[in-house]
Amino acid sequence: MSEKLMKQRFEFQLFADYHQFYLQDESADGDLSESWSEEAVDRLLAIAPGTIEVGTVRDMDVLAVLEILDSEPEDHMDQWDQINECTIDLPSGRIVIAGCTDYFPGARRVGVPTGTYRARVYYGKLNTLSTDGLDGGDHYKVVLWKAATGPIKILKQRTVSSAG
Repeated sequence: MSEKLMKQRFEFQLFADYHQFYLQDESADGDLSESWSEEAVDRLLAIAPGTIEVGTVRDMDVLAVLEILDSEPEDHMDQWDQINECTIDLPSGRIVIAGCTDYFPGARRVGVPTGTYRARVYYGKLNTLSTDGLDGGDHYKVVLWKAATGPIKILKQRTVSSAG
């Protein structure tokens, strides 16, 4: 079976208030209040049923890219500071992507086939913050593909500069 690789790509400028933004199934309740453990903070990733919360190094507008593929991506890990992987169930087929204080009904939505997806979360240029923490080149990408449920994995761990 030689199917052409499906690839959808969406770019967002999101206000990462409280150092985070989220992707969630439109039908999920999105309650991550119990999910931000010390381990989740360290890996910049918290999950709850139907929801992924991506931690950021700034609480300003950040570039976030969402890609949807037919299969697991081939990676160039040297281009990223950190890479995590987790599972998200999308029973509604509608992903909401937003900053955590955005107005939910007005947040952007992306349609996908319903099902279970693996999500690979990429974190780039994390050590480019200005002294005041307001400016930087940090950026984020989430790649989704249909796959079985699996554990949270840290595929590449960032190194934190001694200044930060």
